[in-house]
Amino acid sequence: MRVLAAVDKFRGTVTAAQVAAAIGHACWELGHECVERPIADGGEGTLEALGGANRTTRVTDPLGRPVDAQWRMSQGTAIIEMARASGLQLVGGKTSNDPIAASTVGTGQLIDTALNEGATRIIVCVGGSATTDGGLGALQAISTPARLKAVDFVVACDVRTSFVDAARQFSPQKGASDAQVEFLTNRLTRLAIDYQDRYGVDVTKIEGAGAAGGLAGGLAALGARLQPGFDIVAEELGLEELVGNSDLIISGEGFVDEESFNGKVVGGMQELASVSGKPFGVICGNIDALVVQRVAHVSLVNQFGENDAFNATATCIERATSVLLAQLGF
Repeated sequence: MRVLAAVDKFRGTVTAAQVAAAIGHACWELGHECVERPIADGGEGTLEALGGANRTTRVTDPLGRPVDAQWRMSQGTAIIEMARASGLQLVGGKTSNDPIAASTVGTGQLIDTALNEGATRIIVCVGGSATTDGGLGALQAISTPARLKAVDFVVACDVRTSFVDAARQFSPQKGASDAQVEFLTNRLTRLAIDYQDRYGVDVTKIEGAGAAGGLAGGLAALGARLQPGFDIVAEELGLEELVGNSDLIISGEGFVDEESFNGKVVGGMQELASVSGKPFGVICGNIDALVVQRVAHVSLVNQFGENDAFNATATCIERATSVLLAQLGF
């Protein structure tokens, strides 16, 4: 039997590549072939899923310090993961962040570098940002925005949040107090008016413009197309063909809940498997009780206990693969 392991990371424990490798090893021991395919939904991890970095550029981090940001350039396509330049992890998490000052300048510098190096297609993967600046820093860092008109400019995002709502929905996770959330909301409102005046684009009407603290909307003002991140990854990696050539599809992520079926990896892979009529199952760290009936699954916490699930994750994933195969009748 040929198994496709198309999986996301288990945040904080194992990478997507490690998850796929654990499933692959278990399949091999059971006598099955396994295609290991780490994937992502447009946020953190998408750069690795699409081939990994082959460029490093020194840019400005969210709080104005130098950082060496990795990105990818291949056959005219630049892949930029904004978290590498403007991510919350770069400032040490929300307790060390300045949610008002945090800027996307570094992401704009990467876009500018890609243009200078002759990119004809630019994919900006958003997610994990420290910022709620509406993309203003990025726009200011792109020296000649008009060059983007000659480029296939795409933003890969995994949320549907509106531009102005970005502050209320995401900035508390970035360290913003209630008063700062209100300030950032007002700032985004003013910025939306400014983008309308300067670029003729009403970012408040664009679904997902609030991704990465409004960075998606700012880039949309310059002509970027916002697309679901999973769809971009699926197209770039030829997932539809891989699913068609497989007998069983296994996906996975750290925590499965309602959001997992709304533009994330698990939901995207379930849909591809369903269209192809292929059996499908999920291995996850844990699962919300509200969605347990939506998909065949093995939860590491439920199957092996919380301690092993968090401290011996890869081993548990191998064991869970055998359990899942038996559950699906293989």
